[in-house]
Order: sequence, then C-alpha cells, then structure tokens
Amino acid sequence: MDSPEGATIRSEQKFRKFLKSLVRKQPRDLLLVIGTGVSAAVAPGIPALCSWRSCIEAVLGAAEQLEVLHPGDVAEFRNKVMKERDLLVVAHDLIRKMSPRTGDTKPNFFQDCLMEVFDNLEQHIQNPVVLQSILRLMERGTMVLTTNYDNLLEIFGQQQGKPMESLDLKDKDKVLQWARGHVKYGVLHIHGLYTDPCGMVLDPSGYKDVTQDPEVMEVLQNLYRTKSFLFLGCGETLRDQIFQALFLYTVKNKVDLEHYMLVLKENEDHFFKLQADMLLHGIKVVSYGDCFQQFPEYVQDLTAQICKQRSPAILMLSFPSLTPGTSCVDCAKRKLGESSTDSPKRIKGSD
Repeated sequence: MDSPEGATIRSEQKFRKFLKSLVRKQPRDLLLVIGTGVSAAVAPGIPALCSWRSCIEAVLGAAEQLEVLHPGDVAEFRNKVMKERDLLVVAHDLIRKMSPRTGDTKPNFFQDCLMEVFDNLEQHIQNPVVLQSILRLMERGTMVLTTNYDNLLEIFGQQQGKPMESLDLKDKDKVLQWARGHVKYGVLHIHGLYTDPCGMVLDPSGYKDVTQDPEVMEVLQNLYRTKSFLFLGCGETLRDQIFQALFLYTVKNKVDLEHYMLVLKENEDHFFKLQADMLLHGIKVVSYGDCFQQFPEYVQDLTAQICKQRSPAILMLSFPSLTPGTSCVDCAKRKLGESSTDSPKRIKGSD
C-alpha cells in the first residue's frame, strides 16, 4: 500500500503543467546536460554520486585509506569542503595536489581514489526511471553530455542492448562525430570518465588542445546556439570552468537562446531570483517540485510529453496542404499538442 507521502507526490505530479515551449521540442532538437542529481536519483546508495561535496569527501576518505595523501592535506581539504562555497575550486586544488608537481594531470592518484569510490557501479542501480527516460530521448535523436565521472547511463544502456559509447574531449575525431550527431548513443564526459586514467581533467588548461582548436570549438558552440540544452540534476554546471570554456565564454547573444534547467524549489525567493538570473543566459529555470523524490517521475512525465510530439515529416503527412516553416505548420503542431501538456499516466518502462 502506498504511503501518504508517496500518494501526495504522485497527486502533485499528476496535475503538474509543463512549459509548452519545452514539451513541443522535437527530441533531436534537445541536448541533455546530466549532473550529479541524475546519478543520485539512480544510485542513492553511493554518497559520492549525490553532489560535488559528497564526491570530494568520498575521494578524501579513499585517499586516506589508500595512503596517497598526507594526513595534514586530508585534514586541510576536509576543512575546505566545510567552508568553501565554490566546491569546484576545491576539486581543482585536490586533483592538482594528487598529480605530479610538473602540473601534468597524469599519472595521478585522484583517478585511483575515484575507482575505489565508484567500484561495482552496476550493482548499485536502484531506480533507473531517469535513465530509461534519457535512453528514450536518445533513441529519438537527443544528444547527451555530462559533468559526471560515472558511467551509470552507459552501463544501464548496455544492459538494455544499446550500443552505448563513452567519449571524452581528448579524442578530437570522436568529439566532432558526436557534435555532428553521428554517435547516436554517445555520452560526452567533459570532465572525463573515472575508468580512464588519462581522460580526467577538472581544469580547462587540461583541454587546451580542444579549446584552442577552432574547428572543435565552432562545432561545440554551434550546439549551444542551435540546440535547446536541458539541464538535469545540475547545480553548479554554469560555474563549471570547463563548461564555461566550451559553451559560455564566446557564444554571443545568449539571452536570445532557449535552454531549460530543472531545479528543486526549496525556497521561493531563491527560486524566482534564479529564474531571473538564468534568463540572462537564455535558460528557463523550471521547478520539478519541492522535494528530490519528485525528480525521477517529473523527468519521466516530461519525456513522455516530448516523445508524444509528431515529427515535422509526420505532420506534413497529416496536413499535406501545409508548407514547412510556415505559421500554419506551427498552428497545426499546437493543435495536435493542445491536449497533451498535462502529465500522462505513468510509463511502465523504456521503449
């Protein structure tokens, strides 16, 4: 029997409205940016997946057990984690501390600690609802990048028979293929992946070969100009130095863009201030609810709404007298979707 709390959450979700400008997007027009919130929802049993703070604390614990960081340094970093607001700065400092004094990031003990923290990830997938939703969108052409070190999405996708591929910014050819839409089940890890000893970087200087390559930067920034980014489980992404270097610094007229960010609305004043601030970046902030437990079902319902939209090709078959790109086509799309912007019934699983 459902708990009163669970029934309340489902009741609130059932009547939730979605932004029509979002649910009327074609899946191929979206690019998902996956943050720690997705991993936390999928594998709540691994604290390191829940946030940057939890990840740093777990890495410090592993460093202490493996004896790869001086006890004095461990204590210093734990103090920084408690006091420092910008945890990405702490993470940058930590990876440098665990790397050669030459400033190179390989070899480093940071990767060994992450491998310790993320051991046997596949055994910890408890709630795959969000991953099912992401795969459903990928099947229809949605691209995915992540700031996470874990490969939960790839693991789950492979379990579902999908040819998942983990990519990082070190491989220029693969990045170009992905950015041009040629790697359907590719997941771009902009910080690298914990299983790759050479691909993990927190500082933009580690990707100078990418950021100084006009061809790569043009293709990546074109995504920010032409796709609608949908941020899932992202709290610090816009302050992430690598994300900024790739997408924010040189893209002009960001206020004219239309991106979306799903967030937890814990405090109304903070939420509405964030909404106003993010519009300056062309990002519409949307609340999925006032408790984290609502996140998976919201993503599931949102995905169902987006996947219900008819593609332009099907639309033209339904309305052969319409000309592509005309306002009449837009009206027809609105007509078709008019009654489908409330939450649907719960989906049983992935397609």
